[in-house]
Amino acid sequence: MMELHFTRTNGAADTAIDELIELVDGIEERGLVREMILAALKTGQENNDRAHMKLMNTTMKEMRFTGKIFSPYRTTRKVTVFGSARTRPEEPIYYMARQFGKKLVETGYMIITGAGGGIMQAANEGAGPEHSFGVNIMLPFEQAPNPVLVGNPRLITYRYFFNRKVAFLKEADAIALFPGGFGTLDEAMETLTLLQNGKHTPLPLLLIEEPGGTYWKRWVRFMKKELLAEGYISEGDFDLFECVDSVDTAVERINHFYSRYHSMRYVRGKLVFRLQSSISPADLVQLNKNFADILVYDGKIDLSNPLPQESDEPELSGLKRLVVDFNQKDFGRLRHLIDHINDI
Repeated sequence: MMELHFTRTNGAADTAIDELIELVDGIEERGLVREMILAALKTGQENNDRAHMKLMNTTMKEMRFTGKIFSPYRTTRKVTVFGSARTRPEEPIYYMARQFGKKLVETGYMIITGAGGGIMQAANEGAGPEHSFGVNIMLPFEQAPNPVLVGNPRLITYRYFFNRKVAFLKEADAIALFPGGFGTLDEAMETLTLLQNGKHTPLPLLLIEEPGGTYWKRWVRFMKKELLAEGYISEGDFDLFECVDSVDTAVERINHFYSRYHSMRYVRGKLVFRLQSSISPADLVQLNKNFADILVYDGKIDLSNPLPQESDEPELSGLKRLVVDFNQKDFGRLRHLIDHINDI
């Protein structure tokens, strides 16, 4: 049996893969496609567990389809909305979710929901089908998409929860959590974990409830009384999210986050902010002074032109750059830095 490698040491197999890619045509990232083909072939050689191979096969298909559906809307900002599927239309929080979806669309956003009833349906109703994505899950119950999304070309139904979770977070520019059950709390904790560890770029994470509501207030109280008090989390972790009891406030917080800040990426260990407008030299001095605690030793924050490594994103070439020697650990403070940049 030929032992396959990801390096080009596979002889005729490498040639056959190259010829297949050439035959199909239209493939830009040929190196990555080659590795995916090799991974599939190696799995076939190394693993006789049919269930494992079916999992890999379905995962690849679901992620491919996710990319296909979302790709045309990459430049449109989106907000993922979580909340209970059991919330009834007559409840005040249902009306809030509907208004939230409506006002997001009026501001230029699209929304992503789990495609179910309750809060999800309310948000989809407010946004309308033309501005909605639904990422549904196959379940023995509660699996049918809500009426707003039936027949929608932006409706995706997943077999695996983990693929669905990737879509919820990877495609979102903000996360809004209304009261809900285990699923809602699961998404809240997973999002917080990813933000806390820098595995997701900073974004607005809003916990929304009706005026006078206690759902998120009690949750935060538990977090402080049990997790923070025992040292399981840090005080700065509470800067990763915000509790609000107004739809207008929630939309304003999302808009404010992207008022000057646009996006970020790492380039050779340096954090590069892309800004929609620049800051003054005096403001730069203050940033270096006020946020020295999150910089590496002898590091700094500096204005810059786009870096050569960013040439793969030509659509962002007109944005200003702020290069940060970030220590890659204080992500609550990093969120403070973004807020400060927007407030200047």
